[in-house]
Amino acid sequence: MPVTSDTPLLLARLRSALPAEALLTGPAELAAHSRDTAPFSACGTPAVVAVPRTAEQVEHIMRTAYELDVPVVPQGARTGLAGAANAVDGCVVLSTAALDRILSVDPANRLVRCEPGVTTRRLAEAVAGYGLAYPPDPASWETCTIGGNIATGAGGICCVKYGVTADYVLGLDLVLPDGRRMRTGRDTAKGVAGYDLTRLVVGSEGTLAVVVGATLALRPARPPALSLLAQFPTLTAAGDAVAAIIRAGHTPSALELLDRATTRAIADLGAHPLVRPGSAATLIVESDGADPSADLTAMELLCKEAGSDHVATSATAEEARQIIEARRLVTPAIGAYMASRGGGLTAFIEDVAVPRSELPKLIGQIEDIAGRHRLQVFTLGHAGDGNLHPTVVFDPSDPGELDRARTAYDDIMAAGLALGGTTTGEHGIGTLKREWLERELGPVSLELQRGLKRLFDPKNLLNPGKVVSA
Repeated sequence: MPVTSDTPLLLARLRSALPAEALLTGPAELAAHSRDTAPFSACGTPAVVAVPRTAEQVEHIMRTAYELDVPVVPQGARTGLAGAANAVDGCVVLSTAALDRILSVDPANRLVRCEPGVTTRRLAEAVAGYGLAYPPDPASWETCTIGGNIATGAGGICCVKYGVTADYVLGLDLVLPDGRRMRTGRDTAKGVAGYDLTRLVVGSEGTLAVVVGATLALRPARPPALSLLAQFPTLTAAGDAVAAIIRAGHTPSALELLDRATTRAIADLGAHPLVRPGSAATLIVESDGADPSADLTAMELLCKEAGSDHVATSATAEEARQIIEARRLVTPAIGAYMASRGGGLTAFIEDVAVPRSELPKLIGQIEDIAGRHRLQVFTLGHAGDGNLHPTVVFDPSDPGELDRARTAYDDIMAAGLALGGTTTGEHGIGTLKREWLERELGPVSLELQRGLKRLFDPKNLLNPGKVVSA
């Protein structure tokens, strides 16, 4: 049970340096902070949810929990998809939501300093006022936080050109499991002093330290973009177009792929006139280069040479926005499909990455998996970097369908690995993929990673049971 004989002592110790409103103990509050959005992943009930407002308060929480041997589970906005923010029974959930200050924007050095609770959208809008950009744009960018992005190594639509979260983290302010404070990284453009602990923490899913501050690199504001939409009669043709675009040296700022089921769902929604049903695949390509019109003309030709039977290109910013809107309609289109089946369905967004050349093969195998298990699977993703998000729709109240969904998930993971890929491109491991991580890494790498976990967290109290077990 989450409440033990030591819980009153834990609460008393925490209250000695935290205001009353920073500690949540009501049943509804504990339940609300028990998990992220991942299905198939167990969660426990925390003893308390701590919501600190300062780094010093985080230090106190960590010291107290360490001395009392109480697990601590860091949480951001709980938009994660791998179970990395799921509580364990009797733990302290440490929410960084109230650590939400943008501390400084430095245009001369193109960097920003902020706390982990700042949302990605708010940060992007704040630096835009200085003519700068923070490019990483996860799908949940309106609500997800910088701390969560750092924890999972989040990506986004534009990462094919601009990179992922890890490419922008220059330094971190951390609190270790025993409450000690340290800083990693630098504020300089270059620096190779010592081991790169910053990169080690990025993507560690809150298992090594708690992020209380970040120094992030910025870029000049992105120029206006143009886009095109191309549809293909076969998956192979779409894959050939992706390969041709990359091989020709183009650097699109987005290169997204929608499979047959996703294309049909958007067409059925009736909200986008350019998306035609019946195509095996749809590509959405954006260019924000020096001459985007010339880029689009060249990429349109490559799509047609690969076999596209329908191409629409933009000439204005508004037309470009309308094309990109097709990608943003995926979620409402899948929602409409689920509603049309009477409700009660769940959509599980998966994350697997393979070499770009293997994309058509993986999509074809996913379609076969869907048919074999009698499930609807919508596959979309970042074709430019080989990262797909198969979305499995199932009825969790139907035990047979739930089992088929679990098996389909395993089959998709196995297919990705067999094609030389990885079980996660940007969502992380958490609890959901821990078994698959062991298969992917191999025993030597796994033991080294467990050793790093023990070095940072010898008591195994910080986010235990996630990623690798100590």
